[in-house]
Amino acid sequence: MGAAVKNYPEIVSNISANLKILRTDIGPTMQGFSAMAQAAVRPGALDKKTKELMALAIGVATHCDGCIGFHSEALVKLGATRAEVEEALGMAIYMGGGPALMYAADAIGAYDQFQKMAVASVSVT
Repeated sequence: MGAAVKNYPEIVSNISANLKILRTDIGPTMQGFSAMAQAAVRPGALDKKTKELMALAIGVATHCDGCIGFHSEALVKLGATRAEVEEALGMAIYMGGGPALMYAADAIGAYDQFQKMAVASVSVT
């Protein structure tokens, strides 16, 4: 029996719904986190895509499905190529070993899921 495929668009949607609750319930904390996130991804010496590739690699190395989902989606929107994502995943595997390899396999699946959705939305319009 094969392993279940993680549905990253669904994971992101579910987490987003729960984040909305947290924004209401612990607004000041969430506002602080949001300000930090915006400052961190703001282009500077590194562009936004490079920073998102780093975030994906860190998400893989720390085994975070939500991170993989959100950053894979962002990378598709930023036009990251499969080759760029795979090189970032290679660094995550190098730094995180075997467990990171397992999450890297999930991450390329997440990228493919969001890429397929992006292509489908362009085809419809």
